[in-house]
Amino acid sequence: MSSPSLNDLIELGAVSEAQGLQGQVKVRPHSSEPVALLSSKAVWLSLIPRRDAGVSASVEQASLTQFKVKSAKMHSGNVVMALEGVSNRDQALALKGARILVARDAFPIPDDDSYYWIDLIGCIAVNLQNEALGEVIDVTENGAHGVIAIGDVSNKTIKQLIPFVKEVVKNVDLANKTITLDWQSDW
Repeated sequence: MSSPSLNDLIELGAVSEAQGLQGQVKVRPHSSEPVALLSSKAVWLSLIPRRDAGVSASVEQASLTQFKVKSAKMHSGNVVMALEGVSNRDQALALKGARILVARDAFPIPDDDSYYWIDLIGCIAVNLQNEALGEVIDVTENGAHGVIAIGDVSNKTIKQLIPFVKEVVKNVDLANKTITLDWQSDW
């Protein structure tokens, strides 16, 4: 199989530790609901720098390695994965720190009123007065709810952090790449 483009791969977590003696790895997911990570049949592991670290990484620099997923399950807030070709604890420990990436087209199809946070990045945020607030640069979770970072994508300047809750988010239109918020531009 040919290596995918880094633009086609989405980072979903990182290997934090070996789990048991049979070669399973413990993955710290980036989401509290790692649906795509749990349902993936194949993952890519890499130690490349994060995209937002200011490093222009390429597939050649990345030395991505694909692994077929034999099993994946939740355990104490982590995902425990068994990967084909990793059969003992030493092999699993050698993967510690590796980033777990999955091809975007391998994600399960979301329900009608659902979407993946990665799809929100690049959307233009507007308020109810139709004022442009900026572009969604990042989406994170703070424990209580999601937070979208709005700003200027060209220089990665964050202007506002806005709670991603139903009281604020009035509409998400992925087809037109817009998010309508009940939020003032001067807040």
